[in-house]
Amino acid sequence: MALGDVLVSAIVVLVLYVLKFGPDVGQRAWLLFAAPVLWLLALNLTQTYRPRYIGTGFDEYRAIGKAALFVACAAALAGFTFDVRMPRSIMLPLVPLTMVASLLSHWYFRRDLYARRQQGESLVDTLVVGRADSVAAMIKEIGSESGMRVIAACVSGLDSRWEGAQTIEGVRIYGPPETAIQAVDELRAEVVAVSSHPDLAGENLRRLGWALAERDVDLIVSPGIVEVAGPRLSLRPAAGLSLLHVERPACTGGRMVVKRASDTLVALGLTIVLMPVVAAIALLVKLTSSGPVFYRAERVGAHSAPFRMLKFRTMVDEADAQVTRMTTGHGVNAVLFKDPTDPRITAVGRILRRYSLDELPQLLNVLMGEMSLVGPRPPLASEVELYESDAVQRLRVRPGMTGLWQISGRSNLDWEQSLRLDLWYVDNWSPILDLQILVRTAKAVFGAAGAY
Repeated sequence: MALGDVLVSAIVVLVLYVLKFGPDVGQRAWLLFAAPVLWLLALNLTQTYRPRYIGTGFDEYRAIGKAALFVACAAALAGFTFDVRMPRSIMLPLVPLTMVASLLSHWYFRRDLYARRQQGESLVDTLVVGRADSVAAMIKEIGSESGMRVIAACVSGLDSRWEGAQTIEGVRIYGPPETAIQAVDELRAEVVAVSSHPDLAGENLRRLGWALAERDVDLIVSPGIVEVAGPRLSLRPAAGLSLLHVERPACTGGRMVVKRASDTLVALGLTIVLMPVVAAIALLVKLTSSGPVFYRAERVGAHSAPFRMLKFRTMVDEADAQVTRMTTGHGVNAVLFKDPTDPRITAVGRILRRYSLDELPQLLNVLMGEMSLVGPRPPLASEVELYESDAVQRLRVRPGMTGLWQISGRSNLDWEQSLRLDLWYVDNWSPILDLQILVRTAKAVFGAAGAY
């Protein structure tokens, strides 16, 4: 990855140099060598190559962004202090282009790393320590995407369902937590993961950390907090204690104002650009089946405010009246009823649904402030009436044209999966998360997986 960063930096500065000065090497040729070295130094200073960052996506990309800011500030300071003059046509685009090139390089390596992890390669051997119940939950959550491979567990509380068990969730039980260091030495574990456990805190956890540090083994601790993203967690020292601070979900304030402003600008731009496509689809819908062009669905928005969500009509006219007849006696949830062979769907509608083109009119809902580009799935009023206390939390923000539900299976998701994704989004929303969802939405739509 470091070699890749040096290479892309050298290519960027070389192209800019040649565009400005031509192929002749002049007195500013030192820039061709200084820029890649400075970029590599900045990436090291921002800990881009730390093993725990590699392949994590957000933290890795954020470190590259910090490196770009560092280089920009360093170049400005050097120019002011030492009166180093460089053409603006080189200096202004150099840092942003280098940052983008490195982001693409890391994205490529990240995809390669994920592919190898799916094959069982490049995984870190991990020992899990804690009570049986919490260890079982941790083992379930640790997948190949985490980069860890659980090789053994040191557990306590082996009673009830685990009494006399030799394995837990398919993982070998090495012994009690007191044998963790012995297990590390014998199994050559590279990471020890401690689940939330009162007996493994304070001095016991500190001693475990000292012993692992001598062996150059990493220690990670689960705080026992579920469905909370990393950016909301931070350590706050107080009276010699390290307290874990959980930031409140960003459902109000300045960030929501920025989200609303960006929704409006992007939706307005997309509406203008896609106007010919929208007009062509409207004409197709009108000419191929009887009924209105648009389907107006009653939905519940932020803070339980009702609104009419716009879509292109993809079914025969009066299709809603047939739902009860089609679901009666089949054990199907009428609220989330979707059938890939639904006879009510028109030929044009099937294509529109496959590529989510029927949802383009919702850009008008975004412009009117009823929806957001990214958010929870827009619920029906009948669905909201059945909400339990947890599900009501979905209504704290505007529903979205797309969201985690769109990129995680679309119509293949059941109610529990959809709710879990929506609640996670509401609690952990951020501008970076929205951008990632929008990028992945394009991939999901073109792949047409789970859409019907």
